[in-house]
Amino acid sequence: MKYGCCLNMVSSGPDRTGGEWIPQAAMAGCDYVELPLAEMMLLEEVEFKALKKRLEDTGIPCRACNNFYPGTLRLTGPESDKDRILGYSSAALKRAGELGASCVVFGSGKARSIPPGFSYEAGYDQIAGLLRRLSPIAEVYGISVAIEPLRKAECNTINTLKEGYRLAQDVNEKNIRVLVDFYHLQEEKESVNDIMLYGKKYLEHVHFANPVGRIYPRRADEALYRPFFGALKAVGYDKAVSFEAYSKDFVNDLKDALRLGRELG
Repeated sequence: MKYGCCLNMVSSGPDRTGGEWIPQAAMAGCDYVELPLAEMMLLEEVEFKALKKRLEDTGIPCRACNNFYPGTLRLTGPESDKDRILGYSSAALKRAGELGASCVVFGSGKARSIPPGFSYEAGYDQIAGLLRRLSPIAEVYGISVAIEPLRKAECNTINTLKEGYRLAQDVNEKNIRVLVDFYHLQEEKESVNDIMLYGKKYLEHVHFANPVGRIYPRRADEALYRPFFGALKAVGYDKAVSFEAYSKDFVNDLKDALRLGRELG
């Protein structure tokens, strides 16, 4: 497995991308970094090029992008605007492709939450339809879109891994796949065995954090993590694991997490 980190979780800069931490992530031993698309879409072209150059100068790739959609862009409900969504999506996937990302995470809980009074089935169909439209655009850039099940506290649709698998099946496009996030899995009290239902076919990306406080994993909790990594190995998962976690001591927490993750994986 390859190990990286979601830099937006520790961002201290005005653009909220976390790009200021790229050199430290490389020095700590990350295989790649994961950067937030919604925040990068707010960058002027000169700022985006500077971020890309920082990656190139440091020598660390951006394998994945999270935060696909801003919360202000409604993906479901009567206010959902297909043309606006598709225009944003095309531009965002282009930027991800320019960074060399091979995976874009479809979490975006606020954007995809179904508004009150709107039927779940209609909202679900809107999400499935969007993913079908995204597939050929993402394919141009060699990108897979990974559906991220989110805890109910953040989103009211696609909350479990089983629901993520079902959505990927319904969309039925080869580059529309699924992400498993250990934090959300624990919050929804799902069994790690659910990874083995369809993980071999659909699993594209992994997010990982200690479930208490959503902080970097700690060796003291190693026993909690072992079944999760065991399930990943059982389905032959050998792709990327991103630490999506908060930290007050980023570099040291990241170094410790990388050592632990590589032992477990």
